Amino acid sequence: MNKPAFLITIDTEGDNLWRNRQTITTHNTRFLPRFQALCEKYGFKPTWLTNYEMASDPAYVEFARDVIQRGQGEVGMHLHAWNSPPETPLTDDDWRWQPYLIEFPDHLLRDKVRFMTDLLEEKFQTKMLSHRAGRWAFDERYAAVLRELGYQVDCSVTPRVSWRSSPGAPQGQGGTDYRHFPQHAYFLDAQDISRSGDSTLLEVPMSIQYKHSAFMNQLKQGYDRLRGKKRGPSVNWLRPSGGNLAAMKRVAEQSLAQGNDYVEFMLHSSEFMPDGSPTFKTEADIERLYQELEALFSWLQQRTQGMTLAEYYQYFQAR
Repeated sequence: MNKPAFLITIDTEGDNLWRNRQTITTHNTRFLPRFQALCEKYGFKPTWLTNYEMASDPAYVEFARDVIQRGQGEVGMHLHAWNSPPETPLTDDDWRWQPYLIEFPDHLLRDKVRFMTDLLEEKFQTKMLSHRAGRWAFDERYAAVLRELGYQVDCSVTPRVSWRSSPGAPQGQGGTDYRHFPQHAYFLDAQDISRSGDSTLLEVPMSIQYKHSAFMNQLKQGYDRLRGKKRGPSVNWLRPSGGNLAAMKRVAEQSLAQGNDYVEFMLHSSEFMPDGSPTFKTEADIERLYQELEALFSWLQQRTQGMTLAEYYQYFQAR
């Protein structure tokens, strides 16, 4: 019997974009071989979802080409609308507001996706098959462009999570609300990406689980309403946040118990570098991160098999 897949997805982007709003550096490239080696140690294959500044970094291109040539990972596409060409401003300061790509007009959305696709395919001499939207913002228009350009897999959906309260353009409506989206892999409905359909694009949602029972979630949300606050239920991701190894294991266990044939992990490339993110600020933080990754990967090695997103697409079709 085949084991479920373990999908490692890395948003591969500039250094500490939570803080850097004008000048983007890519020093985190130097810290990626260590994580790649860890993945290979346990037989796992990361998908490096790559954005504009990283694709423009010769050292990263050399690193990722080697990964591809050795069959030890995949490069996919990741797009930050505010600094990815063609740069046509949507707001008075796109670097400040970081507007969502889905807030741009149709022709600019398509032009940006096509530019990034062409750039990555030229840099890495391989077809782009996998994608994650910048800031998790996805819609039917975006999905249509990906299908047109031959993408097979998207992994932008964050089930149980709404990004409505995370602003992009000041005149916008916030990000995508995924609270009622499926938590399993499914081919998208071209007219409604929250439903299964017969399109050619496979959606592979992030592995995210509620922290509390349905009853406790109702109690907490009722209490929030009394206090005049609007918050969704608390969730755990299969994503390191410092000291959350047990929670990540629970997410994996619950996801597999619900019948999923995969679990999906994510992190940003800059989080492997000291001071590359708000979470892992020091070398000691990075060492603790790797201790948890060793423990998680060792535990998952017995329960899963490593795949890239493109490999999972073939696995899903076969099943």
